[in-house]
Amino acid sequence: MDRDLADFWNLMWELALGLCAGFALLNAFAPNQDLPWKPLDLSHPIGQATAAKIEDFELTRTAAAEEVTAVTDACIQLLRDAGVQVERAEDRDDGGFCVVRGAVRITGGDVTPLSPGGLVMQCPLAVRYVIWDRQVLQPAAEAALGSRVARVENYGTYSCRRIYNSKDAAHRPSEHARANALDVSGVVLEDGRTVSVADDWSGQGPAGADGKTFLQRVREGACRTYATVLSPDYNAAHRDHLHLDGSATGLCS
Repeated sequence: MDRDLADFWNLMWELALGLCAGFALLNAFAPNQDLPWKPLDLSHPIGQATAAKIEDFELTRTAAAEEVTAVTDACIQLLRDAGVQVERAEDRDDGGFCVVRGAVRITGGDVTPLSPGGLVMQCPLAVRYVIWDRQVLQPAAEAALGSRVARVENYGTYSCRRIYNSKDAAHRPSEHARANALDVSGVVLEDGRTVSVADDWSGQGPAGADGKTFLQRVREGACRTYATVLSPDYNAAHRDHLHLDGSATGLCS
């Protein structure tokens, strides 16, 4: 019996050593973006752990004021460390489900401007936008269109409404009601060309097949960063824009 117990503990010790060695190798050689315990770096490619790291900055609807401040300040610092100019936006409560807490405005820096600018958005949504801009949008534009994006045209972030502007109280609130969604209508390139979702999604518009390729790539890349991505392929309500949000439930279409 004593011999069996000693063999058991020796086996456990060997397993523990093996696990420690495996963790050390993983920690040393695996990409940071794939390791959930490594800090989020907005300059890194999108990895297996990127989405989970962004979710660390998400706020629950019942978060205490102290938590809202602490989490949002940490999120703002992350953006600033990445060279993005950002400021805290005022909280707002338009009644019922239309409540915005811990939001920010991107004001400049190392990020492609939004047009119109000055948008109020949840801080994690701003993080998602910066990652999408750096790791998806600009590379896709250069590859498909031979030019970088000068600005991103959009229909805004905040709107106090339910999905599809429904008046039915049974329908869930839109993520726009929390400033947690961005509607992208197109881009203006540095060479002056424009690519719009309404005109170029089919590949028959002014930007031709290259415009379609670009839009498809930015949609697919957004699905790795945002929780929900809706395009003209989803329904007619999204025929002229890409809906990008940070909701708790994911959908890519």
